[in-house]
Amino acid sequence: MSSNLNARAALIAASLLTGASALAQGQPSRPPPATEAAKPAPQMTKAPVLVKSVEAAYPPDAAAQGLTADVKLIITIAEDGTVADAQPAEPVGHGFDEAALEAVRAFQFSPAEVDGVPAPVQVEYVYHFTLSAPAASPDAPPEEVERPRATLTGQLISRGSRSRVAGATVRCGDDPEAPEALSDEEGRFSLQVEPGECAVRVVASNFQLYQTTETLKPGETTEIVFYLVPRGGAFETVVRSERPKKEVVRRTVSREEAQKTPGTFGDPIRVIQALPGVARAPFNSGDLLVRGSNPGQSATLMDGVRIPLLFHLLGGPSVVNAEFIDSLDFYPGGYGSQYGRAVGGVVDVATRKGASDTVHGSVKVDFVDAAFFLEAPVTEGVSVAAAARRSYVDALLPLVLPKEEGRTMSVVPRYWDYQLRVDLGSRSKEAPVSGAGRSTGYIMAFGADDQLSVVSSGGDQSRDIKLGTHTQFHRIKGDWTYRRGDFTSVFTPYVGLDKVRAELGTFQEDDRIYSAGARQTLSLDLSSALTLRTGVDAYFEHVEVSALLPISGGTDYVPFPGAEPRTEMQRKVITLNGFDGGLFLEADLKWGAFTLTPGVRGNLQHVNGTDNLALDPRLWLRYAASERTALKGSAGLYSQHAETYQFIPLPYGNPRLGYQRAFQASLGVEQRVMDAVNVDLTGFFNRRFKNVVTPGQLLQEGGGFLQERFSNDGIGKALGLELMVKKARLSPTDKWSGWLSYTFSHAEDGRAGPLPAVTGGSRANAEEQAYGLSPWDQTHILTLVASYLLGNGWEVGGRFRYTTGRPTTPLQHSYDVFRGDGNRFEPTPGPYLSARSGSFHQLDVRVDKSWRFENWTLTTYLDVQNLYNRKNAEFDLDDYRYRGKYKLPGIPLLPVVGVKGSF
Repeated sequence: MSSNLNARAALIAASLLTGASALAQGQPSRPPPATEAAKPAPQMTKAPVLVKSVEAAYPPDAAAQGLTADVKLIITIAEDGTVADAQPAEPVGHGFDEAALEAVRAFQFSPAEVDGVPAPVQVEYVYHFTLSAPAASPDAPPEEVERPRATLTGQLISRGSRSRVAGATVRCGDDPEAPEALSDEEGRFSLQVEPGECAVRVVASNFQLYQTTETLKPGETTEIVFYLVPRGGAFETVVRSERPKKEVVRRTVSREEAQKTPGTFGDPIRVIQALPGVARAPFNSGDLLVRGSNPGQSATLMDGVRIPLLFHLLGGPSVVNAEFIDSLDFYPGGYGSQYGRAVGGVVDVATRKGASDTVHGSVKVDFVDAAFFLEAPVTEGVSVAAAARRSYVDALLPLVLPKEEGRTMSVVPRYWDYQLRVDLGSRSKEAPVSGAGRSTGYIMAFGADDQLSVVSSGGDQSRDIKLGTHTQFHRIKGDWTYRRGDFTSVFTPYVGLDKVRAELGTFQEDDRIYSAGARQTLSLDLSSALTLRTGVDAYFEHVEVSALLPISGGTDYVPFPGAEPRTEMQRKVITLNGFDGGLFLEADLKWGAFTLTPGVRGNLQHVNGTDNLALDPRLWLRYAASERTALKGSAGLYSQHAETYQFIPLPYGNPRLGYQRAFQASLGVEQRVMDAVNVDLTGFFNRRFKNVVTPGQLLQEGGGFLQERFSNDGIGKALGLELMVKKARLSPTDKWSGWLSYTFSHAEDGRAGPLPAVTGGSRANAEEQAYGLSPWDQTHILTLVASYLLGNGWEVGGRFRYTTGRPTTPLQHSYDVFRGDGNRFEPTPGPYLSARSGSFHQLDVRVDKSWRFENWTLTTYLDVQNLYNRKNAEFDLDDYRYRGKYKLPGIPLLPVVGVKGSF
């Protein structure tokens, strides 16, 4: 009896082998090092689809014996859809393995895409060898007419978000011979089966198994939509980054856990304040105080573009909507040569492209502000995303403040922000021509506005007092990325406008800064062991300063008894142009368990006829001692240019300023204790020099003296230890997540030259010493964050923070010192920064409840700041006679109820 061959080429049968970046590069999977255990992998945005199959030759011996087989293969699909490699996963013998490999290597797939870019992937594939029934004899009765087939077609959608589910397997029943189909990038599938009942099973990565029963009629097509339930929380989204880790410390927190961290009001960027190395800033600044650095010494970037504020004032939310965040990189120190203009840390926030499947969005309303986010495809290869927010806490906070007269005074913010992004050339359904390059790009506009006011409570005397501070910025940025093989080019031009207005008594200042810049970065992978990166970074700004100032040498007069003397005022308008450029080069060298990244950055500043140069060599080293243990270290120089407005001629500025410099060094170890627990311990030492300080030196000009407003006499040093113990949630049944963050730090500031003579100030009796405590020093910084899934959409979490109080200068007397010629009281200060304000501690609690409907998700939350109403002092203020101090309290017990709908 002869046998007929019938080899059926099944569509991709099992799950995609994702979860490590090596898979996206077509390399064999290996366990990630301990340092990257919690780092999310790149996301597959388009699954490969079989477009051409080849029938395998049935092994003769197996056919003679009537043997059948299912050969499971691991296939590596190249960027152009061809099969680059195939290996048997479970050899079956009898010649089946060889026959299947020969056929599969001639297959053709549509290219897979990772993060919207064609990329090699590995998939599991099952090749079925079956024997057909023997040919019927002439005398046999005629075969029955084949029954009409039924067609099941439809679309897979993520329940609660309307996102399309690609790369999912749809089949009828558990029989290995059952037909199956793979959903495309739009979540669509089509499956031909026998009529009757179909036990539908849908298997998709990161989604719960979906099962249902459909009755299919002969010759008819049944179309249906299946809503798959994501595993984990309602907003299972991760903060990811394509760049491999090349810094000693880079903190990454998933967007889901960041949005639900208590005390953050759902803002992922505010989680930075709970990470090691970050001191707590006073509530009205929003400054980043990283590893002993001073305010303004850490760079805040959005999509790689410098912005003046990362947070709205009063430590409010970040200036970018939480739903807009794609990745967030925080470098407390030891960062690579591509980053400059900072002697502290760096925060780089990247926004994400708009959805390419359908319209998505969210609306959030709580007691602090209201915001919306919207994203949608416009046409093939074009998508758009937009967001905006407006606060109203300035109107609501007085309602919860005590009403006793004169008892409370608080500073509250009023802010808004917006973001708009248009992406071009996202994805292509055509296979790229072999060797051809690929271009993508986007245009982004964003901005923010902040104003501060003082709210005081007390019966009829309650009033709003404008605190004369107003900050506003706008940016428009472009991005063009070109990839060809191992070469990548990224060009980023941008323009911006900053407005700053300040009022203090009779002093007024209005600044406008018009800026333009561009960054060009080139990267080339010469081999698996060597990667080169180089680029140029140029920044230009035009500054207009308009200030109402006392006339130098003017005559004081007293308008009425007991009032401060006044000086005749004049308005000064000054314009300056400034340029700062950087050229950087670095390489990644891999040798066994060692990874070495040497780099160098050259800096050039030109302002108002002044030229400054700086050269910053840097080195980063990592040793993977085992799969769970890694040692790391770094050392390098860092530069930050003085602000252009500070080059205003004397006495209002100093045209002789130079680069601020810092030496940073760190050494640490990372250990993965269990699969879900990672421990990171890092010690650091930073030394800052030539920092810009105010006031400057006292200069002799002609027959008199003139004091510089700024000078490069600032020095500082900081050393400390950072500990991060993080518990990740590894599966939907894992209920706990959180981290413990502890920083021990000792920071000092000083001057390289003689201390300035400041009348009536805290330096008047300072000893001749180079270093003293930094006003921002906080010895101990402890944060504990925990979250627990209760089930049925409920989640509860808490955050406890403790920090040592900041140094202060005490008053040394309880009597009045009155200066008749100046018509004012003066203090007699004690030793400079010899006392400390009270320690800060606070407990925040958050409760979330989510309801997931077919096309949208509703979430309500209660976020309570300062649960036990701790009266933390933000500032110690002197009374007008300098007899004592009183405390300006921070935010009291503040419950915030919010509602968020997303679709």
